[in-house]
This record gives sequence, C-alpha cells and structure tokens, in this order.
Amino acid sequence: MGNLELKERDPFLLRRRRMVAEQIHGRKLHDPNVLSAMRTVPRHLFVPTHMQERAYDDQALPLGPHQTISQPYIVALMTQLAIEGARDKVLEIGTGSGYQAAVLAELFGNVYSIELDRERHDCAGRTLTRLHYQNVQLRIGDGRLGWPEESPYDVIIVTAGIDQIAPELRRQLCKGGRLIFPRSRPGSENQMLCVLSRTTVDHWQERDVTPVRFVPMH
Repeated sequence: MGNLELKERDPFLLRRRRMVAEQIHGRKLHDPNVLSAMRTVPRHLFVPTHMQERAYDDQALPLGPHQTISQPYIVALMTQLAIEGARDKVLEIGTGSGYQAAVLAELFGNVYSIELDRERHDCAGRTLTRLHYQNVQLRIGDGRLGWPEESPYDVIIVTAGIDQIAPELRRQLCKGGRLIFPRSRPGSENQMLCVLSRTTVDHWQERDVTPVRFVPMH
C-alpha cells in the first residue's frame, strides 16, 4: 500500500473523488475495492507537472512519444477484470507512468511490472518510491516475454495494443488465471479489450469486453 498521509494531504482529493463518482461509478463499475483504490492513488503525481491540472479529466493523456496514461475509466475497468479471482501476484506489461501498477498495488499482494523504455521505468520508480509502494517490483525489458522467474501469475495485464500473445507469456499464467489485453486488428487502429482465461493447463477461453484505443506495443 502507498503513503496514505501523503495522498490525503494533496490538493486534488476532491477532484479524484469526483472522477470516481462520475467517470467510474457513473459508468456502472461498482466494485468497492476498485472504487477505493481509484480514490486513493494520486493520479496527478503520475503525469508531467505541466499536465497535473488535467490529470482527472475523462481521457488518456500523453506521457511522451508513443506513450500515454490511460483514461481513468479504462484503468478501473482493467483493474475490476483483474480482481475477479486470486490476488496474490499480478504481472503488468508496460509500466508507463506507474499509475496502473499503483492501483493494482492497492489490491494485490505483489505487483511485477516491465517497461521497455528506461526513462519511463526510472520515472515510474521514483513516483512509486515516493508513495511508499513496497509491493511493486519494476524491471526494464521486453514485456512480450514476461518475467518468468516470478511466475506463475494470477493475472497478467498488457497495457499496449498487441495482435497476439506469445506462448512464453501464456505459460506464465497460472491455472484459473486471467490475461487482460487490448487485441489489435492487423491493418486497423481498432482494438478490443479481451480477457483470456486459462481454465486448465491446455484450455483457454477468450471473451471480448469493449472497444479500446491503446498505443501499439513496440
């Protein structure tokens, strides 16, 4: 868990509560644990300083070339999908700002997150350290290959558009686990948020959730 004292002192507290009430609860996401996590994590600390006034707007925000911090509703939706089962270990592919990792850290025992870009990795690490998230571990690397040393995971979340999930990543999901990712369609900007569930060792079920728009995985 993060530093609650620091979070409760911030000047954006009322905006964050309004964000949750209007953008998340207002769109029929009602899980109390997700709502609490979204009210707790100070989203404005995960965006560039000059964009903090827009941190609680109902939209994704740019972090730099080819990277964004997702719309609050999408973060909440992916989190709600993630907590449908066991909550011991979650792997995030694409740390970005670290915001999704912080939200997950409010709900999971252990969060592992991989980022390809060193600058993003370092920035996210500083923010998570400032907020005292001790149950988040970060790594620089190609997230498509996962983090096999810490597997298996109850949940794997992919935060960039991808057309297929590599076998190496599938193998790191435990039986009964869920892999949540935006599936890209070749030749199209359209994506579909999907949940791939491992029902047995060799059997998988996939369901579509909602159309989304993520930056593509590089």
